[in-house]
Amino acid sequence: MAPTPSHTVGPFYGYALPFPGGGEMAPAGHPGAITLHGYVRDGEGAPVPDALIELWQAGPDGSLAGAGGSMRRDPVTGGFLGRNGVDFTGFGRVATDADGHWTARTLPPGGPAAPAAPYISVCVHARGLLHHLFTRVYFPENAEANAADPLLASLDPARRETLVATAASPPGTYRFDIRLQGEGETVFLEFR
Repeated sequence: MAPTPSHTVGPFYGYALPFPGGGEMAPAGHPGAITLHGYVRDGEGAPVPDALIELWQAGPDGSLAGAGGSMRRDPVTGGFLGRNGVDFTGFGRVATDADGHWTARTLPPGGPAAPAAPYISVCVHARGLLHHLFTRVYFPENAEANAADPLLASLDPARRETLVATAASPPGTYRFDIRLQGEGETVFLEFR
């Protein structure tokens, strides 16, 4: 008897995990805030409208402490109370829209110990994936640190480019597209 084909279940994460304001990691109006946005595309280049992007990062001072309260609940009703709008938590979670687009407002990450360059960790949940994928976003203005970064230095130059966001307009805006497979596939990391 031939085995039955495997299949994925869900995507239930699109129902249960997003929360209002999940991409608002920096307080509104913060003078150092940056906007990071992009598209998630499949192997054919088509948008993935039901992906979920999680972001983790160090604060501008390089601290990993962060502040609690990315998703606060009302203790009386159990409903969504929202972020407090003041503290930087270092965590964001945002769903893609119908065009596969996502946006987050955050602060530039501070540098870890040399020789590593500042980056934002990204986790991608999407239809068709049995396991979520991990990658990183590096920034173009850190060219010297990027050149010395052990991960980036270990990659072929064409593959390295998939981890570096591009500066966009207006200033303080960066674009980071995620290609799940195929030509221009984003470099994904495996943690053991």
